Amino acid sequence: MASFPPLKNDLILRTARGETTDRTPVWMMRQAGRYLPEYRAVREEHSFFEVVETPELAAEVTIQPVERLPVDAAILFCDIMVVPEAMGLTVKMVSGQGPTFPQPLTTPEEMERLVEPDVDAALGHVFEALAVTRTELNGRVPLIGFAGAPWTLMAYMVEGGGSKSYRAARRWLYRHPEASKALLQRTTDVIVEYLIGQVEAGAQMLQVFDSWAGLHSPDTFCTFCLPYLEEIAARVKNAHPDVPLVVFAKGVHHALEALADTDYDIISLDWTMAPDTARDAVADRAVLQGNLDPCALYAPPEVLRREVHHMLAGFGPHQHIANLGHGMLPDHDPEHARVFVEAVHEHSEHMRTV
Repeated sequence: MASFPPLKNDLILRTARGETTDRTPVWMMRQAGRYLPEYRAVREEHSFFEVVETPELAAEVTIQPVERLPVDAAILFCDIMVVPEAMGLTVKMVSGQGPTFPQPLTTPEEMERLVEPDVDAALGHVFEALAVTRTELNGRVPLIGFAGAPWTLMAYMVEGGGSKSYRAARRWLYRHPEASKALLQRTTDVIVEYLIGQVEAGAQMLQVFDSWAGLHSPDTFCTFCLPYLEEIAARVKNAHPDVPLVVFAKGVHHALEALADTDYDIISLDWTMAPDTARDAVADRAVLQGNLDPCALYAPPEVLRREVHHMLAGFGPHQHIANLGHGMLPDHDPEHARVFVEAVHEHSEHMRTV
């Protein structure tokens, strides 16, 4: 593993380990990207995947919010779709639609189109971007790597793009359960190798995004999501036991206790989850992350500060990493992001001194 500058702000890593800190660390999902004018300036000259696949550009965009905002972590600018791409599927980023697969997997027989990638070759640009970013951060904050969860990737690979119901992907689960499990396992194997490679390239914390987990019933979640999430955590922890792992399974109120029984150190909550109820389910088995409604950032600053205070009070005295309940939105005002971050720091420091 490469040698990098010493870390000056390890607040989020200490919190992830369950240590007591003098304030709550904070970062934002999608904190690098479309809401920042400096990001839009980069995109005027480069396509989305050109930024993702050019390590110097990915590093530049990753660091932009760190330059602008007092966040306690950077998260690499990348996309969960690099894994399906590595497995042989074509992905296009279509304006107004998001990721689109021109040739999705319409039948189990089409899984023959998938390849078992050489992860270093197919995703080496991500590893290089992590190394460049880690060097250029110069120890200011830790660097977070990430991947999409198997089910969320399968949802796109079968559906062909974004959807309200993902009925084509969910139909697969009922019509082709064994093929679905085979696809999920193949994806899991790539994700594990990819995440381990991210740590070895410079990532200091990892998050697994299961954005569409909430489409499942409790039973189908336990069959088609949980075992693969659990396996990812176990295998990555076996390789790198000291690297904190975060799981963000959006919409699964019913599964918090089950997730707390896995090897994830941190469970990230969406904004529909009550922190006190989540804490009752999780107890002291994991640190909680989240979970301000992203739309609260549209509020006037004084209202936003009150919302932040209310959120922090809900998490109480336990270790907590502040975040949004989902990602930043394209028309968010960067100055409201600043209010959010600064309010977390100010309110949490005050709560620890009273």
